[in-house]
Amino acid sequence: MKTVEIFTDGACSGNPGAGGYGAILRYMGTTKEISGGDLNTTNNRMELLAVIEALTLLKEPCKVILTTDSQYVVNAVEKGWLISWVLSDWKKGKVKNIDLWQRLLPLLDKHDVSFVWIKGHNGHIENERCDQLAVIQRDRFNT
Repeated sequence: MKTVEIFTDGACSGNPGAGGYGAILRYMGTTKEISGGDLNTTNNRMELLAVIEALTLLKEPCKVILTTDSQYVVNAVEKGWLISWVLSDWKKGKVKNIDLWQRLLPLLDKHDVSFVWIKGHNGHIENERCDQLAVIQRDRFNT
């Protein structure tokens, strides 16, 4: 299984408001950057969409080391919230972004993903670059 590093970040102006996401994929010295955004979104949606869009680009099952500053994404997967939401048919509490979580689930089944949480805006080179990509997209929708 190939090992791919992915770094992600999201940004939003207002919550909801204009938002963007950025991601970096790295495999054997080759790097690919992706980004996108939406006019009316939330920061959590952008954080989650960055992960989804990056994982979607992988053409075969991979071992993925995914680094993000999103506690929302990391905790939902690592602390079992996502599985609990699925088992309760999304009824426990008020689960937000169900559409995106449902897009993420098959990607987590396909790939062996390890999440690494880092503090945002703390000098992590790839996280800072993902933030730049996200902000560019956010600002594109914020004019």
